[in-house]
Amino acid sequence: MPAPSTSQTASPLAFLGPAFAFLAVMLGTTLPTPLYPLYQAEYGFSQLVITVIFAVYAIGVIGALVVTGRWSDQLGRRPMLFVGMLAAALSDVVFLAGDSLGTLLVGRVISGISAGIFTGTATVAVIELASEAWKPRATLAATAVNMGGLGLGPLVAGILVTWLPAPLALSYALHLGLLAIGMLLVWRAPETVARQAAPDLRVQRLSIPPGVRRVFVPAALVGFAGFAVLGFFNSMAPAFMQQVLGEQNLALIGLVVCLVFIASTAGQSLQGRIAPQWRLPLGCLTLLVGALLIGAGLFAASMATFCGGAVLAGSGQGIGFRAGMGAIAAASPADQRGAVTSAFFIVAYVALSIPVVGIGLATSRLGLVATGTGFAGLAALLCALALWLVLRIPRASA
Repeated sequence: MPAPSTSQTASPLAFLGPAFAFLAVMLGTTLPTPLYPLYQAEYGFSQLVITVIFAVYAIGVIGALVVTGRWSDQLGRRPMLFVGMLAAALSDVVFLAGDSLGTLLVGRVISGISAGIFTGTATVAVIELASEAWKPRATLAATAVNMGGLGLGPLVAGILVTWLPAPLALSYALHLGLLAIGMLLVWRAPETVARQAAPDLRVQRLSIPPGVRRVFVPAALVGFAGFAVLGFFNSMAPAFMQQVLGEQNLALIGLVVCLVFIASTAGQSLQGRIAPQWRLPLGCLTLLVGALLIGAGLFAASMATFCGGAVLAGSGQGIGFRAGMGAIAAASPADQRGAVTSAFFIVAYVALSIPVVGIGLATSRLGLVATGTGFAGLAALLCALALWLVLRIPRASA
């Protein structure tokens, strides 16, 4: 039996429940960012190990996206959202009980699995649950809560670690409370997919329907560039800000990381005012300029230049991310939206992980300043290449 029409059965604000759950899960994935210096001091590991910690998180995300990317199309959105929140809660418990680098790694893998399950499923659920009045803003809502959650994690943890006791425990306890609220809201949300009688839960093959490829390729290129910069801030910003820019306040460090994601959300909201054919190019160009300023700020040890680059890079990432996600969702067949969306996020999380590991390896050999400026230059070069391809691909496809 087909799933009921949400426009007829759901409340106009039914999408807010999954949206809050989405925000809560993604907030938990970035909570450890300003806590890494504390873990580093306690367990005595190097900067390279921090990148390994971040890489195992990305491996968890990518693994979950590959394995479960199609499942919500067949089992329903709500069951997969519950599984994702349970995994997020389990990661909190591991962090709370952990007393070694090994448990930190295990917690990050489980956190990555929760994000991988949630990212594609929740994005589609929010879009599908939006009423007709909210449909034009549904993609913005889905991508904004994703980026907003990622940005709030470092800010919340940074405040807790600076001004409240037991920050390593309090951060995860607070997150468990947010997850409990999210579970209640998802429980009350309607289902948008009819469960298949004989679901096929094999590992998904990373194939994009032919009719979607023309949209998917440029979106993935810009997405890769943007998420590589986000990965830099989400994993290595504390080290660069403390040791290159001389900033020791963890709350301020968390705020700067948060600013990147706030700028991303702002860029997403402004995207609707840009002509459709210029959204991806403008996002890529803005990201390119931001990357150059980040490199200049590190080279000159200028906090103002570095933060200005962070805001511009986040804005460019947001413009390109929303433009790409909206185009992909619109072009995908209804019964393949979850799988195609998951494929897009696989590209994004590969961008989050591989460049960061490269940064960690380079730092041990070249130092922070050379590595940071070199990464910014490579990110700018990638943006330039992506911009050229984004402008060329539609012409070649015409």
